[in-house]
Amino acid sequence: MILTLLTNPIIISVVLMTLLCLFRFNVLLSLLISALIAGVFSHLELVDTMNILISGMKENLKTALSYILLGAIAAAISKTNLTAYLIKIVNHFISHKKYLLLLSIALISCFSQNLIPIHVAFIPLLIPPLLSLFNKLKIDRRAVACALTFGLTTPYMVLPVGFGLTFQDLLKDNLNANNVSASLNDVTNTMYFAAICMIAGLFLALFVFYRKPREYQEVEIAKVDLENLEMTRKEWGVLAGLVLTLILQILTMNLPLSGLLGFVLMVILGGVEFSKVNEVFDDGLKMMGFIAFVILVAAGYGEVLKESGSVVDLVNSVVPWMEQSKFLAVFFMLLIGLIITMGIGTSFGTIPIIATLFCPICLELGFSTALIIFILGVAGALGDAGSPASETTMGTTVGLNADKQHDHIKDTCIPTFIFYNGPLLILGSIIAMFL
Repeated sequence: MILTLLTNPIIISVVLMTLLCLFRFNVLLSLLISALIAGVFSHLELVDTMNILISGMKENLKTALSYILLGAIAAAISKTNLTAYLIKIVNHFISHKKYLLLLSIALISCFSQNLIPIHVAFIPLLIPPLLSLFNKLKIDRRAVACALTFGLTTPYMVLPVGFGLTFQDLLKDNLNANNVSASLNDVTNTMYFAAICMIAGLFLALFVFYRKPREYQEVEIAKVDLENLEMTRKEWGVLAGLVLTLILQILTMNLPLSGLLGFVLMVILGGVEFSKVNEVFDDGLKMMGFIAFVILVAAGYGEVLKESGSVVDLVNSVVPWMEQSKFLAVFFMLLIGLIITMGIGTSFGTIPIIATLFCPICLELGFSTALIIFILGVAGALGDAGSPASETTMGTTVGLNADKQHDHIKDTCIPTFIFYNGPLLILGSIIAMFL
């Protein structure tokens, strides 16, 4: 059985893809090369394999378009003082008490995924001015990294707005494409359980492991001037576009349409100057375009794996072993998701791949729809926190290392990996037993 499993084209291809990504080879090239390898070992012609990949990319077009439009909106926000103005308001409510401050940062970062979809762009504005306060309160910056990461990951898993709607739509579409019937409501109602794991990790990091005082040197850094800010026509125009985008998302559950109309309103109201539309869209593509293409190619790669004819062999090889223990079966699948996402660097690119692998196995094992949704959602999100290549960790480090006293690997990646991937993997496997 082991030999059959190791020589399965899907296993060979996925292992190759993961290794290439982990060794920091270009993600797009890793996916393309691994897709061709899957085709070769499945005795498909190279031309046929590439045609299958291109055809399969259409499955994620909606998600990719959502990412590009959200990128344009985020770029539009970055060209105004809106984020700085909002942070100026927020600063009045930030407590100077240690734990309230950390929880406030976690809450503020939650807004960046759903309410104001700017992802990590707020961190360089919010965090550097607070470093002096962190030093005064002797806050361990690893706790701040965990607070930020909580807000950058948990909302998109559990709330169907902004990046959350993109993630849950992607999850729903890939479930249905692999014979698991699920609606957006099914996904939303199930993914709330993932928040339990994330909250547990946040609690352990803030109140147990990183509660001890930590000393930092006081270093003078350039600060953003938050005093002389005004809400001009540009800021009001962008804000109106954001509000429209949010309302339309809730009403239509269609993020591409909501994002497009929101951006158009920004242009009409002067939030984005007509002459600067090209520049804003270019910046949006630089911000989100690469991930959008990774999501597209990942869908094509998943289609190649399905068309290889090796899925049935894979199911027949692993199901007899997995039938012996439901807990180990779930744990093993979540672990695979963790490894793949750590390599690719984005949970959005992992979903199409693991859906192709896991859905047939879960169906054969007789798992409920809720359990399959939970496995795919958590397995996809695993690794986003803690991956050295993810925007979540890199954005966090940029803010906390403004005075050169915060290490990317030791102070951001390792703590967030332990306190979020650990609970998602262990506690997630336990929760899965009740779904």
